Amino acid sequence: MSDKTTPSGDRIAKVLARAGVASRRGAEAIIEAGRVQVNGKIITSPALNVTDRDRIVVDNKPLAEPEPPRIWLYHKPAGLVTTERDEKGRDTVFSKLPDDMPRVMSVGRLDINSEGLLLLTNDGELKRTMELPATGWLRRYRVRIKGSISEAKLDELRAGIEVDGVRYAPIEAKFDRQQGANAWLTVGLREGKNREIRRLMEAQGVVVNRLLRISYGPFQLGQLKPGAVEELKQRVVRDQMGLRETPKAPMGRKPAKGKRPPPKRGTHASAKGKTGNS
Repeated sequence: MSDKTTPSGDRIAKVLARAGVASRRGAEAIIEAGRVQVNGKIITSPALNVTDRDRIVVDNKPLAEPEPPRIWLYHKPAGLVTTERDEKGRDTVFSKLPDDMPRVMSVGRLDINSEGLLLLTNDGELKRTMELPATGWLRRYRVRIKGSISEAKLDELRAGIEVDGVRYAPIEAKFDRQQGANAWLTVGLREGKNREIRRLMEAQGVVVNRLLRISYGPFQLGQLKPGAVEELKQRVVRDQMGLRETPKAPMGRKPAKGKRPPPKRGTHASAKGKTGNS
């Protein structure tokens, strides 16, 4: 009979992600770069479990006490890239956020020419959960195309098609109206492959000239103005994400005394009741 037991605690990368240091993959890269110490020793492998008895230091700073997982709705304007830094010197989403925003990560991306709802969070594990294909959240877009498209072509997209050897799952597609030389569609998808909507439309012989995300799962863009950011109420975050009332502190830190989520108010997943990678 084997005497091996499962190590107690959680993987170090998961702990760093929960603390908002980075996504889990980003945390693994930070560890491999030798930027993390556990109990005074530098580690270079994420294959380590830690508990609340371990002292964790990142870039020579003790792992900070966590805030509750938070989510913001951001109306991304066209012309911004969804990265912290851009090698071409282009403006980024993060450079345009308010100065009083804490460190946040984007949930997925919108390409430089796309606009609309981009979710931001301070919690790497929450980001990972919302991005997982298994989560299956529907993302809806208003899509403007040059010209028009037939119902037969939309039916092909509703059934799923293959483009350049890549199989795309069925999507929701509804023709809304013709507006001069352009037409407006509402499109919903769950996979979110890179530039998926643009590639699907090109395969059907039309070009997208405006792409606006209006929802991501239960979260809606609503009347949020371009460039504006709104934080969701803590109760909405807990209810929609299935979180506990009091978030778990990362290993090596104790929960801040008296630090609890604000009182529960409202349940609608929209900012002020007005709130939607391709």
